[in-house]
Amino acid sequence: MDTPTSGQPAADLRDYLAEERTFLAWIRTGIALMAFGIVLAHFGISADEAHATRYASEVEPHELSLWFGTALITIGVIVNLFSAWRYMRLVGQLNRRQFVRRSVSKQGVIVAVLLALLGIAMAIYMIMAVPQLPDPLLAYSPEMLARIHGRQ
Repeated sequence: MDTPTSGQPAADLRDYLAEERTFLAWIRTGIALMAFGIVLAHFGISADEAHATRYASEVEPHELSLWFGTALITIGVIVNLFSAWRYMRLVGQLNRRQFVRRSVSKQGVIVAVLLALLGIAMAIYMIMAVPQLPDPLLAYSPEMLARIHGRQ
């Protein structure tokens, strides 16, 4: 947690600008999370990439992809709201000449853990639920294999 220290010099312009850069970096992170969530919810997770690209407008997203996308959008919104709250709080402390000693970014740790858990869930889903592509040699009929190998 940020703890005020007494006897420190007043904040200067560099402190305000540093807080603003940090705030804008968190906003970019939130926007990227929301954008990826929208893409994931719209297009879904599919191992049948050839089918998905050929019939892109007709492909229905998988139900879990919709949930994963919605979770990413929600995380992005929370990151943006929490970033605005944190920025206003820190600028207020700088205005009151409360010099803050910085510690571990709880927001960064929370976002990292949530994204790691979501990534693990998506990996498990990809392994368990998305059908494996068939062996290409097993997909052909015996006549087709004979033609491929030159035995007509």
